[in-house]
Amino acid sequence: MSRRSIYFNPAAAHEHIASPQIEGLTQFHRSFPNYAPTPLVQLPELARDLGVHSVFVKDESNRFGLPSFKVLGASWGCFRAIAAQLGLDATVSLDELSKQAQNASIVLTTASMGNHGRAVAFMARLLGVEARIFVPRSLDEGTRNLIAGEGARIVVVQGDYDQAVQAALEESRGQNVLLIQDTAFEGYEDVPAWIVDGYSSMMTEVQEELARLGLSSNMVITPVGVGSLAHAVVKHCKSQDTPMSVVAVEPDTAACLASSLKAGKSVTVQGSETIMNGMDCGTVSLSAWPDLRRSVDACVTVSSYESHCALQYLQANSVNAGPCGGASLAALRHLATSNTSLLNKDSVIVLLSTEGARQYTTPKDVSADDAVGLTQALTQINSSNPTLSVTDGVGENEIANYLAAWFAHRDIEYDWIEKVAGRPSLVGVLRGSGGGKSLMFNGHTDTVSLTTYETDPLSGSIGVKDGKEVVFGRGCLDMKGGLAAGLAALAATKATGRVPRGDVIVAAVSDEEDKSQGTQDVIEAGWRADGAVFPEPTQGAIMTAHKGFIWIDIDILGVAAHGSDPSSGEDAILYAGYFLQALEEYQSRLPVDDLLGQGSLHCGLIRGGEEPSSYPSICTITIEFRTVPGQTEETLLADMKALLEGIAHKKPQFKFADPRIAMSRPTQKVAVDHPFVQQVVSSSSTILGSAPVVKSGPFWTDAAFFGAVGVPSIVYGPAGQGLHAKEEWVEVESLQQFERMFTQLIHDFCY
Repeated sequence: MSRRSIYFNPAAAHEHIASPQIEGLTQFHRSFPNYAPTPLVQLPELARDLGVHSVFVKDESNRFGLPSFKVLGASWGCFRAIAAQLGLDATVSLDELSKQAQNASIVLTTASMGNHGRAVAFMARLLGVEARIFVPRSLDEGTRNLIAGEGARIVVVQGDYDQAVQAALEESRGQNVLLIQDTAFEGYEDVPAWIVDGYSSMMTEVQEELARLGLSSNMVITPVGVGSLAHAVVKHCKSQDTPMSVVAVEPDTAACLASSLKAGKSVTVQGSETIMNGMDCGTVSLSAWPDLRRSVDACVTVSSYESHCALQYLQANSVNAGPCGGASLAALRHLATSNTSLLNKDSVIVLLSTEGARQYTTPKDVSADDAVGLTQALTQINSSNPTLSVTDGVGENEIANYLAAWFAHRDIEYDWIEKVAGRPSLVGVLRGSGGGKSLMFNGHTDTVSLTTYETDPLSGSIGVKDGKEVVFGRGCLDMKGGLAAGLAALAATKATGRVPRGDVIVAAVSDEEDKSQGTQDVIEAGWRADGAVFPEPTQGAIMTAHKGFIWIDIDILGVAAHGSDPSSGEDAILYAGYFLQALEEYQSRLPVDDLLGQGSLHCGLIRGGEEPSSYPSICTITIEFRTVPGQTEETLLADMKALLEGIAHKKPQFKFADPRIAMSRPTQKVAVDHPFVQQVVSSSSTILGSAPVVKSGPFWTDAAFFGAVGVPSIVYGPAGQGLHAKEEWVEVESLQQFERMFTQLIHDFCY
């Protein structure tokens, strides 16, 4: 399986950080009501499985009644910030600090994805002052309620975590409003540094407990959000006489530290949905970055599904972990597969489980990178189009989040495009080294309604149909199977480690089944390629051309009157008959294309009249033209107006409004002998042993949009049956062939 590589820094083994004891910190935390060290739980079975001496989990599921370690840093940060604001000594008692803070009407504010905000709210309640917590719109209602339950006022920001931080910063410009943020930035370093200091109490507890067992740790695995906890861990581990290794873990979808380490400088990353909410951060803290850069021995990224599996193991072993807590174990499991020298039979490993159990939606596994497994995974996600039918669908948000996680797991760059709220498209790109041709696979993620499906539309199960092994489910053929083949080819190319000269692009677009919003958004965003494949289900044939379509509304005008007053009324529906006769004669003169045949038309709709006893004042006819090259909106509008004017010239009572376009889609045509078409034929022949059929097709596709902007585009996808029907399936063998053919095409076209 292809996935983001682990970052290793061998030089970190020799790093030393001078980290003096913080005066009064240990006593500060131990003075809290009901203080007790959190448990250090041993996992002997896991240690045996991994071939190491010991594995311990520091269980932070209950710290002062809160389900997270965050209160250690937040409490010390609040204490020091208030003392500094009021000119009090850092040794002032909590009671005196509380009294002075209330007299000064101190307000504490922060941005949070959950536990940090709850910890600040807890400290505000303990001190008797107000807390205002800013949260991004993605934070679930349950977590918001938990923060509010500590007495805080919640402010929801219509943006991500970084935007929530900015909003909290603006709030702190008010009088005696103190920002307690664990993210350092230019001009804001003191409070984040105090928060980091506060976390060191946890490491002191770990060291004391291991000493009682006659052990000392040589590796700590710590989650990373903005980097404050990791910074505390690094400062502790690298200040020991024998420095300990530090392994950092992040969500695939918020790998700001891993990306920064790889780039050699602090960078901001785009995030997407993760169950590890407390680690969903796009930028490493300014104050943490220099030490993390030098002193982290390894940085591992994990998927939400891997964290989910890890926390299930922890919970089965009496560790009440939440998703961020499971991340450390998930990182250890991945690290153990890397043959790193950081692990050996003498290793004593401490996993920091940073939060307690909480509710979340069980994530899907993003490890599949073969066409069949991906087809199953994508089919199991409901992405029915919400604007297509009377029964509204759910839209493409869930499948877009899955694909974002899939790209992130493999360290593949992606662009989230969402011009219409709730209708996202994703463009994943494997950047080439330069000088080569770029190739795009474009597949839509939406499906038609699930209500017409006979059995389970989201099964994604493998079975047999007509003697062939197939995948079942709504959209498996139209067109999640073709999209999966493109994704699998991208993953296979990435896994080789050989960078192509040209870019390899996969566009997973929304709304193709209705208005093609997604592909139009992708084009408007500037995405192009030297060749594009649209893997719609063509039964293994290469489709180089198809007709476009244009809908034109024609209004024939009459005069409304009572049915008993023929001298006043004029019948628009009756007059429409003159136009229909002229249209039938016009139809015979439609142009003929050498590949697509003759253009066609039909009257799809006719609307007129109010009731039988009245003369209709208007009759509207909607004509669908299936167009060939040469037919455009302009030429057809001109033709229709000429027909109408001709009738009016012969029959003065005939009146009409100017024809208007209701919808328009371009014709698609690329020459059979075009170099791109011939390359696809050649690459496919290498896999199939014979050349695929090349032909035109009867149905319209998004390929026409890319053809219209100069991108040579073909439609070429797997075999199956049941498009929009009560049962749908795609052939397993065909999916596997297309994965191999697309991989070969990338090799032949992009390298």
